[in-house]
Amino acid sequence: MLWPGVQYRTGQAFDCARIASAAHRVGAIAGFDLAHAIGNLPLQLHDWDVDFAVWCSYKYLNAGPGAIGGCFVHERHFGSEPSRLSGWWGHEPQTRFQMSPGFRPAPGAAGWAVSNPPIFSAAPLLASLEMFRAADIGELRAKSTRLTTYAIRLLRERVGDDIQIITPEAPEERGCQLSLRVRGGAKRGRRVFDAIGDHGIICDWREPDIIRIAPAPLYNRFMDIFEFVEELTAALKEIA
Repeated sequence: MLWPGVQYRTGQAFDCARIASAAHRVGAIAGFDLAHAIGNLPLQLHDWDVDFAVWCSYKYLNAGPGAIGGCFVHERHFGSEPSRLSGWWGHEPQTRFQMSPGFRPAPGAAGWAVSNPPIFSAAPLLASLEMFRAADIGELRAKSTRLTTYAIRLLRERVGDDIQIITPEAPEERGCQLSLRVRGGAKRGRRVFDAIGDHGIICDWREPDIIRIAPAPLYNRFMDIFEFVEELTAALKEIA
């Protein structure tokens, strides 16, 4: 079973522990795509009993295009022989240079390595992860919830029915993304998206009719939310 941690289009966050438990009850392996969850939500993959997970690092982890991705494999699988790419770099260090037949994996995550990491693709994470450690993901999550709650309140006060928020309202069911649908259809929605972009508001468009905003708590401010809603309100009035 493969499931997203956060659904990329709607922004809905899922209870990974509950889903993993349901998968295990029917004998399935539980894997998660965390591309939109890593750096966005606190994750406890081992404690949630997740079998495996994969993610990229160029979104909320801020490592930029071309940066390396990551994966998690639960330690209960380390002693078994699941299907995997077995590379020389993952061989146990003590016997690696003996070049003997067979593969003896290094203990832990090191046994899954197939080569040395690409240095220039890994370097951005050295800076980014240090900032995440200093800021603390729990503190970032708390600010993220306040940012999105503020955004929801302002949107309802200023634009009302002109915008439909399709992301769940409950904080535990969303990350820092809000997905918005503009009343009047995709054509109007795209014109509104382009208009706020012309005024320096960087959002994201997802076909057929979704504007995604994502106030990242590491560097976005409440004033950024206010300015976004101001520009959105003006664009909606101009583009009827």
